[in-house]
Amino acid sequence: MPLQNRVLPTGEIIADPARGLFTGNRGILQFDTEGRLGPRRWTHPHWIICALTHPRGRYHGPQPARGWTPLFFLDEAVGLAAGHRPCAYCRPAAYAAWKAAWAAVHGAAGHRAMDRALHAARVTRQRRQVRHEAPARDLPTGAVALLDGQAHLATADGFCPVSPAGYGPPVPRPAARVSVLTPAPAVAVLRAGYRPVLHASAVDTPH
Repeated sequence: MPLQNRVLPTGEIIADPARGLFTGNRGILQFDTEGRLGPRRWTHPHWIICALTHPRGRYHGPQPARGWTPLFFLDEAVGLAAGHRPCAYCRPAAYAAWKAAWAAVHGAAGHRAMDRALHAARVTRQRRQVRHEAPARDLPTGAVALLDGQAHLATADGFCPVSPAGYGPPVPRPAARVSVLTPAPAVAVLRAGYRPVLHASAVDTPH
């Protein structure tokens, strides 16, 4: 049985056999004997999106005795929606691009300041996801919002429904405002030009 370590854009963490394109962490988390995650969903505020392969070839395994507990994301857009940001160590080019786009809209900041701002914008003390509203037509590519109760990825072609296995065909963006899952500071970074790595099933044809 798979562990409960697959992160959805809604912030939920489920058990799913699909691994996704990225891993990441929120510190050391605990699983019970049946692979279910304990009540703690983070042990530090530095939520990052990491490459599946460690730069030095090390891998702690899905349940390390020490080190961080791997979580998994379909792609980077899902990781951003869940409140994570690129890892500076294993994804230095992505982190540099993220940091530059952050500086353009929020001012220059180190990872601690960025993570404080993200933490306040992504989750409450009761572990509930913070969401905000915005016009669907104004969302940048890579943002994730709810449409008819389901998470959808914003692309140039419309809204692609999200599932653990990938994205469905795009539907037109509604004219109305939608509930946005991607934290507001991260949406601003996307709007400033940061391009997240998307799963191959995502449709994003430039116009």
